[in-house]
Amino acid sequence: MSATRDEVLNYLRKHGSTGVTELAGAAGVTPVSIRHHLSTLQAEGLITAAEIHSGVGRPKLVYSLTQTALERFPTKYMRLTDRLLDEMKSAIPTLMIERMFAAIAQDIATDHASKFEGKVLEEKIAILVEVLGEEGFMAAWNKVGDAYHLTEYNCPYFTLGQRHPEVCTLDHTLISKVLDTAVEKTTCLLNGDQRCVFVIHPKLVKPSEA
Repeated sequence: MSATRDEVLNYLRKHGSTGVTELAGAAGVTPVSIRHHLSTLQAEGLITAAEIHSGVGRPKLVYSLTQTALERFPTKYMRLTDRLLDEMKSAIPTLMIERMFAAIAQDIATDHASKFEGKVLEEKIAILVEVLGEEGFMAAWNKVGDAYHLTEYNCPYFTLGQRHPEVCTLDHTLISKVLDTAVEKTTCLLNGDQRCVFVIHPKLVKPSEA
């Protein structure tokens, strides 16, 4: 990204919604030039534009950051989450922690439940890959014999999971709940593998139903 576009993003982060003239002055370029950079940032999904009316005359166009752009700025969510889990694990029994992550997985499954209604297993797996993608997992699936392999190439909780492996149960539980069938995890990023692989056995029932 160019220095000018970085300057625009930083200025908007500090000052909020801003017009073309002010952004051009802050970046030290002409209004014509700043409009070119703003168009690029809009195309990249980093800023959004809105019209505001202030008295008579034409409305003024102002720009602000999107959520995607805000996520580029430094945060300490990971450190806070790590500390929260440390405190919870020192005060709450292990079984309660496990139930908490199961409940989170159930909440995610419930949020997307309508997408899976009336779908056969392969359709559910394909939709599940999209849902996992929205949650930060880079996933894909393929059929191997009578089973299905769902592979995650990225885990958004990898760093956190190194200290709190309980987090690693979230996606496993989600997959099992959404597909309502037996799911076996055969490899895991936290164990040093290159990917997490879940084997879905459509002809088997889940352990709780055996």
